[in-house]
Parts: sequence; structure tokens; C-alpha cells
Amino acid sequence: MHERVERVRAVLRAYGSTADVVELPAPAPTAATAAAQLGCPVGAIANSLVFTADGAPLLVLTSGAHRVDTRLLARLLGVGRKKIRHADPAYVLTVTGQEVGGVAPVGHPAPVRTLIDTTLAEYDHVWASAGLAHTVFRTSFRELVDLTGGEPAVVADERNASA
Repeated sequence: MHERVERVRAVLRAYGSTADVVELPAPAPTAATAAAQLGCPVGAIANSLVFTADGAPLLVLTSGAHRVDTRLLARLLGVGRKKIRHADPAYVLTVTGQEVGGVAPVGHPAPVRTLIDTTLAEYDHVWASAGLAHTVFRTSFRELVDLTGGEPAVVADERNASA
């Protein structure tokens, strides 16, 4: 397995997770393609999106059925909306050690502040990237919070759900 996937696996094991990394038959750069390959609802895919929030990295794990609302993020973080920006691919790679389309919630060179969409709690199991666009692992909302030290948050306006 690739070094990025091994880092994710190591974190899972260090936290006592029993999650196994699954290699998909094809890359899954979107929630819809991952859900189709896994046979699960698109909302059970935990998308990893990297932003800059007032200049600091921010990882948002959101349900694949949602689009992150930067106004909500700004209010939650106490910063102006213009201080929340989608990170470019080079920044994502620098901060996470992983490329856009395969960013895992763990296995980064240094801790990244993480917000976790509370909608993911509606699913018994959720799927998150394992470091490459064609690797994932099955987990739960509670385990994601524990693994990442993330903060549960409402990150999307239900009126703007994508599925």
C-alpha cells in the first residue's frame, strides 16, 4: 500500500480502530462516485474539504449530501465570511500530505482543526477517504470525532443540500 494509506492505517490502529482500508475498483473523487461503488447513500460519505479560516488550515468533514456553507463556518469560527476560503490543491497537499480527492480525516503531518458535519451522525456507518482517491475506510460519526479530535458542527444549510 501507498505511504499515505499506511499513515492512515497507522493512526487507525493507534486509536484502536478496527476499520479496514478498502481499495475501490476505480478512483472516487466525489461522494457520488464513492457511494455508487460502495452501494451506500451519498450522505454516508464523509467528504474531506480543506479551507483556510483566517489564514489557518481547517478540515471540514461533511456529508456527501451537503455543500459546506461558508457563512455558517464564519459564524461558527467568529471570523468574517471573506476569511473562509477553499484551499488550493498545493496548500491541501502541504497541510494534509494528501491530494485533493483523497484527503483522509487523519494521517496528516500535523494536527489540523477539524469540524465534522453533525448529519453524519444519522448513519450507522460512514465512509471516509484513506489517503488516496481510490481508498476508503468504514467508520462511525463517533469514531470520526474521537480519531480527529474534531468538533461536531452544522456546516450546511439544509436548503442547499446537494442530494
